[in-house]
Amino acid sequence: MDLKLRGRKVLVTGASKGIGYAAARCLAQEGCDVILVSRTAKDLEAARDRIRAESNVAVTVEPADMSDGKVAQMLAKKYPDIDVLVNNAGAIPGGSVEEIDEQRWRTAWDLKVFGYINLTREYFRLMKQRQRGVIINVIGGAGERMNSGYIAGSAGNASLMAFTRALGGTSPSVGVRVVGINPGPIATDRHVTLMRKAAADKFGDPERWVELDKALPFGRAGKPEEIAVMVALLASDLSGYTTGTIVTIDGGLANKSG
Repeated sequence: MDLKLRGRKVLVTGASKGIGYAAARCLAQEGCDVILVSRTAKDLEAARDRIRAESNVAVTVEPADMSDGKVAQMLAKKYPDIDVLVNNAGAIPGGSVEEIDEQRWRTAWDLKVFGYINLTREYFRLMKQRQRGVIINVIGGAGERMNSGYIAGSAGNASLMAFTRALGGTSPSVGVRVVGINPGPIATDRHVTLMRKAAADKFGDPERWVELDKALPFGRAGKPEEIAVMVALLASDLSGYTTGTIVTIDGGLANKSG
């Protein structure tokens, strides 16, 4: 499907791997010029080269740590004419309220929760001036299906869901759309880390994490590409009446009883 995105400029955080990379790749295949942001230059350059090899678009890399509040201002100043912002960077650790101390909690939220908020603030201001733009927050299913064993993530994701709905509910007045996606378990390195922690808690053996995946809908975790196509659709004018809402892609887990 031609989503009519060709020529638009997109900035994706956490873009060197997983959902962020898949989203950037999908948008590039739709003809978007993409700016890839992540902490590690080597991983970003590898991602850039793979995307360039299959899509004739401009691909720029910007190594940056989104937990630094000043980075959002730097990116907005350096790349002010972004049409679509995809917030995706963040890795909140699993653990109970007793296991996650204040410093680990704050460090994780500085990257994901405040990273999303700070970058949204900067680009919302610029998009508001132009009366157009789309902000997509890739959040996470734990924000609606609470888990005390992932309490920092559940609380952080719920906060970002409220943030997205609140801003997106009023943003049409300035021509901007703000939407969110809640992925469920997705087959990324991050997923394996969380599943190993869960297997250790449940079975006393982190190597049994594969058993937990078999219990998921369709007997597997989702694929990053299955989230990426929704990012592209929401970024397009075909979703021009969608804002202030969260799209859940979790194989039905959020609606599963018991």
